[in-house]
Amino acid sequence: MSDSVDRAKRQETLKSVIRDLHAGKSVADVKEAFTELIRDITPAEIAEMEQSLIAEGMPETEVKRLCDVHVAVFRESLEAQAVTRPEMIPGHPIHTLLAENAAAATVLDALHEALEILKKAPGKGQLAKTRKELTHLREYEKHYLREENLLFPYLEKHDFSGPSRVMWAIHDDIRADWKALDALLMTGPGDDAARFGAQADELFARLRTAISEMFYKEENILFPTAIQKLSHEEWVGLRNQEADVGYCYVEPGIRWAPAASIQSDRGELLTLAPVGEIRLDTGSLTGEQINLLLTHLPVEITFVDENDEVRYFSKCKEVLFPRSSAIIGRKVQNCHPPASIHRVMRILDDFRAGRRDAAEFWIHMKEKHIYIRYFALRDEAGNYRGTMEVTQEISRIRELEGERRLLDDA
Repeated sequence: MSDSVDRAKRQETLKSVIRDLHAGKSVADVKEAFTELIRDITPAEIAEMEQSLIAEGMPETEVKRLCDVHVAVFRESLEAQAVTRPEMIPGHPIHTLLAENAAAATVLDALHEALEILKKAPGKGQLAKTRKELTHLREYEKHYLREENLLFPYLEKHDFSGPSRVMWAIHDDIRADWKALDALLMTGPGDDAARFGAQADELFARLRTAISEMFYKEENILFPTAIQKLSHEEWVGLRNQEADVGYCYVEPGIRWAPAASIQSDRGELLTLAPVGEIRLDTGSLTGEQINLLLTHLPVEITFVDENDEVRYFSKCKEVLFPRSSAIIGRKVQNCHPPASIHRVMRILDDFRAGRRDAAEFWIHMKEKHIYIRYFALRDEAGNYRGTMEVTQEISRIRELEGERRLLDDA
């Protein structure tokens, strides 16, 4: 029997392990029945198994629901193997992600200590200190954003998307919990310190468990799988874009410092240069001039083509929503949180079917008022050729009153 047949058979058996869990069997029963199989399980096999189950129709929400149970089944096997990773050099993206995890664990401890003191002495000073520790923890958002906007897109190029979308959904759960804890701290204990303490304990326990379990999933499944799948050139492309999103707690080392001239296979960091005139409906411009116009508009623009692939976004000086060149060529379905993608797809489906040509909505983000519009793009024959998203911060516009003539003094 060939290695490929053996591997396929092993994958099917692994999937049966997970199906048994989802059918209600206990972790202990499953481990006992499949001891030999899971003894030498690899991170890549776990990731491929989850990817395959999702491809076969198991909802991502169901995989997410029992994600921790999956890890519990395989945890002993992974740890017994003492999973080895390539020597990580300071500056390599994985080295930085691991360093952030170690720092985040310390920040979690500091928040826990502050909460414990607050429960015993619920004064305004300690309340402010506790909120400060929570704000420090929320800097870890940059860690998740780099994974969602850089690492996940590169993995998708290797047909690895299901497990990463499950992780993204867990990121969103963590975000929701630290927002809930912040709201509780803003309200304060009031007259019911016991109730406040119980709510704080529940929220923090959920946060700590989710973040700590994610440490394990990243370090024992996601990162080893990424190391196996991504090429050196892809790691270089990822590293060259990290600063666009930012880091938390640590700065990347300089020992693994790729040459700036090396580009990824999709040409990240490639800048437009004058390459002659491009004829437009009402004139002609060089590539450089087009780029200058688009990047100086008072709005952010994203273009998704008729195949739902992201083809362009304007790289403005003041960014409302962080994005990187890694999303170019990515399916728009993979660029939104799982909880909201159905709304985006409903708009795109309406555009495609000709039921409407525009959609708009607006949100509050701290002190900013964000106005977001979608426009269907159609050629002269009326064929749908894609969607343009226009995002604008409109706080200043909302404040305008009366008139101001062009030549009035500033």
